[in-house]
Order: sequence, then C-alpha cells, then structure tokens
Amino acid sequence: MTSTIDPAEIEKFQAMAAEWWDPSGKFKPLHMLNPCRLDYITTQIAGEFDRDLTADRPFDGLRILDIGCGGGLLAEPMARLGADVVGVDAAERNIPVAQAHAAQSGLDIDYRHTSAEALVETGEAPFDVVLNMEVVEHVADPLAYLTACQRLLRPGGLMICSTINRNPKSYVMAIIGAEHVMRWLPKGTHEWSKFITPDELYDLIGRAGLTPVDRMGFVFNPVAWSWRLSDRDLSVNYVTASTKPQTP
Repeated sequence: MTSTIDPAEIEKFQAMAAEWWDPSGKFKPLHMLNPCRLDYITTQIAGEFDRDLTADRPFDGLRILDIGCGGGLLAEPMARLGADVVGVDAAERNIPVAQAHAAQSGLDIDYRHTSAEALVETGEAPFDVVLNMEVVEHVADPLAYLTACQRLLRPGGLMICSTINRNPKSYVMAIIGAEHVMRWLPKGTHEWSKFITPDELYDLIGRAGLTPVDRMGFVFNPVAWSWRLSDRDLSVNYVTASTKPQTP
C-alpha cells in the first residue's frame, strides 16, 4: 500500500515527543480531553464485545491497536484494562518515550515505529479494536489511511476514530484559540483545510469498507474547565465508532 504519512506533519510531533507525559506541557489539551475520550472508548468497546467494565480486567483477550500512540496516553489505560495492546507511531521519537513510561508503570505494551499501511504490508494479525484518535486530519490521504485501518480489523471488529470538524467555529476554537490565544499547542500544529466534517468522515469510513454506528461530540466547558460528551454538538471535536462487517 502507498504510505499516507505526511512528513511535515510527523516533524511537528517529533519536536514535541519529550513532553507527552507533562500535563502542563504542549500536550495539555490531550491530558484534559483524555478522561472524556476514555469514557467513550471504553463504553463502545464494552458494548460491542459485551464486557463488564466493573470487572478487574474487562478487556482480557482483546487485541487493540492504537495508531498514532504518541507517548501512550490511550495505550496504557487499555493495557490496564487487560487488553493486548500494540501502539504504533510514525514519529520515531515518540516510541522510546512511550516505552520508558510503560516500563515505569509496569505495563507490557508492544510499541513500534511504523504505520497502518506498513502493518498491512507485513501481514499483521488482525485486531479486535483499532483506536484512530486525532490522526486522520494529519495524513496525506484519509481514504487510503482509513482503508488500511479497516484491513487491520478482524470481521466484527471496532474502530474508534476522532478528529476535528471543518467550519468557522473550529477555526476559531482549534486554530486561533488553542494555538494562538491559549497557546495550548504550537502554532501550525493543525491545518484547518485538513479538518473533516462528520458527514465527510462517515462517507470516508463507508468507502473504506466499515459501517459507521455512532458519533458524538467532545465539548469544552470553559467555566468548568473540562470536557464532556454530547450527542448534539459535533461542531469542533468529535468521535465516531464503526464496525467491520462479519464475513459472509
């Protein structure tokens, strides 16, 4: 498969690799959003695979791929819940950061410097779940990338994909607000033209061979200084769930 990696996008995250686990650093927005992301992810996985989230290791036996794993902000919670986790990232400097933190946390996570397309090419065993969070807006070819994600899922598998809507509000919030006013992210982290509307993403997911089953918004409350899920407001950050059809 042709690689969908955008070298300019990867370099942005290479420069920030050492700061992944600093809750007040350049990845502060993700640390703030992470509880909300995990709420959605765990609920979707539990529902799809009939797992009891009150159990000690509810995701035992599930194989989960975290694409664009960064420093492991999602991979580590999945491992703590019992999943067999593979974390991959095209930014090479992220991998030793993630490996070191997992070792300090006593977690066994398979981190690799690679891409979704490369995993397909090497015949990687299929996954039950693919986590595809805040990645699709950074790739060169979203459809080819999502097709690779689909090929990495087993029939009946689940993909969770989040990104940013493309509209005037998202430009104000995600570009001007987050990068220029609040300085949560370095200037140029995002390109508004690469943002994807929910309808566009649903179309891409369907064309990639998956079936969209749910979408929710991540909404920031500046008064409570926290994020919440919303089934109505997908105007800026949002997340989707889709499944791979069972083999006929």
